[in-house]
Amino acid sequence: MKKNEPITKIATKNPYSVHTGQKLSEVRHLFKEKGVHHCPVVSGDKLIGIISATDILALSFEAFGTDERSIDSVLDNRFTIEEVMQADVVSVLENDTVRKAAEILSEGRFHSLPVVSSQGELKGIVTSTDLIRYLVDQY
Repeated sequence: MKKNEPITKIATKNPYSVHTGQKLSEVRHLFKEKGVHHCPVVSGDKLIGIISATDILALSFEAFGTDERSIDSVLDNRFTIEEVMQADVVSVLENDTVRKAAEILSEGRFHSLPVVSSQGELKGIVTSTDLIRYLVDQY
């Protein structure tokens, strides 16, 4: 791994994001249709949280065995994005290195890191999969 490689080299730029006014069913469908597992939550351009497919799955379990509409109804009528998202988000700055992201992700508490500007604006996202691909390319 190049010691000072910028995180922007491997981060996904302009990642899918959601805002607090959206319904959880929309988030669930975004995960399903786009194949993503983590989604930053923004207010304007500012990162305010992150939500994962696992967060939605845990809530969907309550409607287990029912049809898609019932699952969506449970999600939309009982919960908001603010209630489900992780508001205490660990992120990296756009001028941080791949090494810094690797150190954070290696702790194993989560599998994605939003990339933000010094003003807190969402610039990208890097996942453990992005990091593994980078390492494979290096070696």
